[in-house]
Amino acid sequence: MLNSCDTAFVLICSALVFIMTPGLAFFYGGLVRNKNVLSLMMQNFIAMGMVTVIWAVIGFSLIFGHDVDGIIGGLDYLLMNNIGINSIYPGTGIPVWTFFIFQLMFAVITPGLITGAFVDRFKFSSYLIFMSLWSVLVYSVIAHWIWGGGILAKLGAIDFAGGTAVHISAGMAALATAMFIGKRRLGEAQPHNITYVALGAGLLWFGWFGFNGGSALSANFIASIAFVNTTLAASVAMLVWLFISWTQKGKPSLIGALTGAIAGLVAITPAAGYVTPKAAMIIGIVAGVVCYFAMVFKIKREWDDALDVWACHGVGGIVGSILTGVFASPEVNSYTGLVFGGYELFKANLIATVVAAGYSFGVTYLILFVLSKFMDIRVEKEVEEQGLDFHLHGEQAYNLDW
Repeated sequence: MLNSCDTAFVLICSALVFIMTPGLAFFYGGLVRNKNVLSLMMQNFIAMGMVTVIWAVIGFSLIFGHDVDGIIGGLDYLLMNNIGINSIYPGTGIPVWTFFIFQLMFAVITPGLITGAFVDRFKFSSYLIFMSLWSVLVYSVIAHWIWGGGILAKLGAIDFAGGTAVHISAGMAALATAMFIGKRRLGEAQPHNITYVALGAGLLWFGWFGFNGGSALSANFIASIAFVNTTLAASVAMLVWLFISWTQKGKPSLIGALTGAIAGLVAITPAAGYVTPKAAMIIGIVAGVVCYFAMVFKIKREWDDALDVWACHGVGGIVGSILTGVFASPEVNSYTGLVFGGYELFKANLIATVVAAGYSFGVTYLILFVLSKFMDIRVEKEVEEQGLDFHLHGEQAYNLDW
């Protein structure tokens, strides 16, 4: 039976998740050189068009179609067939179309997260093909495994709002991409507009309430806990990252504080509807510490993951997924984590973390390897040196002549 309240709630949450992609464009855009900001924003905004079409044609079906041997969804919903106009999504009081649009927003932002790893050097035409293949071959597969009744779900692993399907998959893909493409010729760049970064972080935090809270698929107690857990983990991680970086660098950094908040948001995502607020704060502390030192490790290894996608999203997702298996509380939901005696859940989430991370890294690298045999992935030297905005898009972010 249709529940109008739940339907309205999930539709609003869908809009909140939608605004995260423009927010990501500003967050990333402010961190790059001013001659590359439009190319980075374009890579994010174009996902709103490209991934939406892929989702309507095949993506939704590959994830939520009937399970095929635990690996992928069937073609039940190919081209949106077999979805009744008035159908209710099983186990909920919301229309299938409401679930369709809510899950679409996750599919849109996930490849956008990867773009922070290869700023200043990825050819736009090649990116469109890469994004399309990655959405089908990586995101759809992992999302089916954990959310569509696939092998990870059968194993007993849980992921409330995308720690495995979104953040681990994107973070490990980012690392694979950075390694395959290689370093920027001009080296690291100073952020050209930190106010953009702050605006983007604010929009991301705002949208994350829909990302996590909406995953309850109902305006209920679990959604309320998810909202609270979301902001607690982000706040704690923000402070932890700030104080560590302050100690290390001698000054309190706005970018550092905002990055810490994002790390906390990532880590709480898989746990948001399964843990208590106290556990959410612990997850925030762990995320702030581990993600910060993952960034330090990345720098020492000289991986040119330009905007620390692996450190924040990959490592943050790993932290969140594992700690979901530790802190999931039967008081909040129907799952029992390690601290309450739930060894099986902890083991399942640990295995799911390893499998998803390995699959995303390996298949992403393979996609890039195959594409490189047919087309140039990286822009030419002179384009990279002079800036992607004008050469690839014929536009510039700032007209400095007037």
